[in-house]
Amino acid sequence: MMLVTRAAVWGWLGGLLLSFVTPAGGLLAQTAPGPPLVIGHAGSGFVHVFNSLPPSSLRSLQRALAHGADGVEADVRLSQDSIPVLYHDHTLNSMTNGTGCVSQTPAARLTQLRYRVGWLHNWRQHEQPATLEMILAQLARRPVFPYLHLDLHEDDACSSGDVARSEALARRLRQLLTRYQVPAERVLILTNRPATLRYLHRLLPAVALGLEFTGEFETGLRELEGLPTVGSAVLHKDDVTPERVACLRGLGKQVVVFGGRSARALRRVAGVGPDAYEVDNVRRLRAILRRP
Repeated sequence: MMLVTRAAVWGWLGGLLLSFVTPAGGLLAQTAPGPPLVIGHAGSGFVHVFNSLPPSSLRSLQRALAHGADGVEADVRLSQDSIPVLYHDHTLNSMTNGTGCVSQTPAARLTQLRYRVGWLHNWRQHEQPATLEMILAQLARRPVFPYLHLDLHEDDACSSGDVARSEALARRLRQLLTRYQVPAERVLILTNRPATLRYLHRLLPAVALGLEFTGEFETGLRELEGLPTVGSAVLHKDDVTPERVACLRGLGKQVVVFGGRSARALRRVAGVGPDAYEVDNVRRLRAILRRP
C-alpha cells in the first residue's frame, strides 16, 4: 500500500491552487489605476554611496521590506545543477570573489562565495549569494506574503540562449512556488523572452507574467501584442511616458517601471501612474506617495 505523506498532500494542494486560471490583465491585485505598488528593486537597489548591500542579496531584500515596501523584485538565474539562485550578472567575477559563469557553477559553490562590491562597501557588507529557496523560506514565515517580482536573467556568456535551461528554470520556479504555498496573486514573473513567457503560462496559468522591454518601445509593443496571456509591460524609468502608459492601458496591460533613486526621477515616474514601481529608494518613494 502506498503511503501519502503530509508534505505530498500540501505539495498537491499548492499545485492545485497555482493551477487555477485568472483573467490576464488584472494581475497585480489592482483592478484600476491607483497609487503604485512599491517594490524594492533588487531589494535596496544597486550599490552606491549610501547603500553597500549587493543587489538581490538576502539583507538587501529584507531591508526593502523593513523600509515599508509592498514587496521585492529579485534577479533569478539557474546554476549548473539547475537551482534558481539570486544573482544579477552572468559572470561571478563582476560581483564576487568567484570566477566563471553562474550557469557553470553548482549552487552549493555559489552560496559559499563572498560578494565583492568595492573595498569601502566590503567593510560594511558580508553577504553571500543565495538561492531563491532561501528567500522564499523567509517570506513564507511572514504574516502576509509580500509581493514578489522574479526577474529571470537568461543571458549567459557561457551558453548561447539554451531553451532547455530556460524551461528548466520555469519548472523549478513552479516547484518552489508550490512547495512554499506562495499565493499566485502575489507573484509576477518577468523576462524579455516571449518563448519563456509562453512556457511559463503553460506551467503556471494563474501567475502574472510581464514582458520586459529591452529594445525600442515599438518592438516591445509588437511582441506584447502577440502575448495575450501576458498582463504586464515592464519598462525602465527612462522609457516610460504618459503616452506610453496610456497606450499599454489601451491594450489592457498593466505597467511596471523599474529603476530610479533621486527624488526627481521618482516624482516623474510616480506622476505617470504605473501599477507597480520597482524602486531603488523605497523610503523616498513612500514619502512622495505620502504613505504613512
